[in-house]
Amino acid sequence: MLLGLGIALQPFRLSAFILILSSKDGTRKGLGFILGWLACLVLVIATVLLITGGRPVRFRTVPGEALLIARLALGVALILIAAMQLRRKGHPRILTAVLARLDTMSPWSAALLAAIVQPWTLVVAGAVIVAQASLSSVGDYLALASFCLLATSSFAALELYAVFEPTATSTRLATLRTWLDAHGTQVIVVVCLVLGLWLTGESIHSLVTAGVGPSHH
Repeated sequence: MLLGLGIALQPFRLSAFILILSSKDGTRKGLGFILGWLACLVLVIATVLLITGGRPVRFRTVPGEALLIARLALGVALILIAAMQLRRKGHPRILTAVLARLDTMSPWSAALLAAIVQPWTLVVAGAVIVAQASLSSVGDYLALASFCLLATSSFAALELYAVFEPTATSTRLATLRTWLDAHGTQVIVVVCLVLGLWLTGESIHSLVTAGVGPSHH
């Protein structure tokens, strides 16, 4: 759920989505973006489940150790992203290039954009955690579905607002976009730092507990 929330709270992607909603036929493009975003998450999770069969990869095996080390690497990567983001401002380059052609964008193009601009470090971290999880009940699978829905919830909320409050959408979404552009860097730093420290701490603890920590070599 923490990773799902982190994926949903990506300020520059939300800002780009607001621009998509504000363009010609914006709600259709927005729906395409949401479906592409959700489909990408579902595909990643489904692929992991096909590989693991819903059974956790065992500790003290090569695949188990590899997953723990991968989770540790992802945690460190998120911390580095937080540090780098402090020195970088503005939208990612691919968003800047694509958003210049909003009016000619189709819903299919919006769906493809959603797949490309996923915060892949967080998505892969989610996939690694799923690979280590034991899925033995309906509740476990509902938790996975909740992860995908939570990671898409911010875009879905904006889309629904644009559909049901079209007259107020333009002004209020513009205000929200201004805030996101002004404070997006801080949001990214906090999200990446919190998740990075959490993943790193959990991974180190698991490695030591599993008997593959430095003290055992």
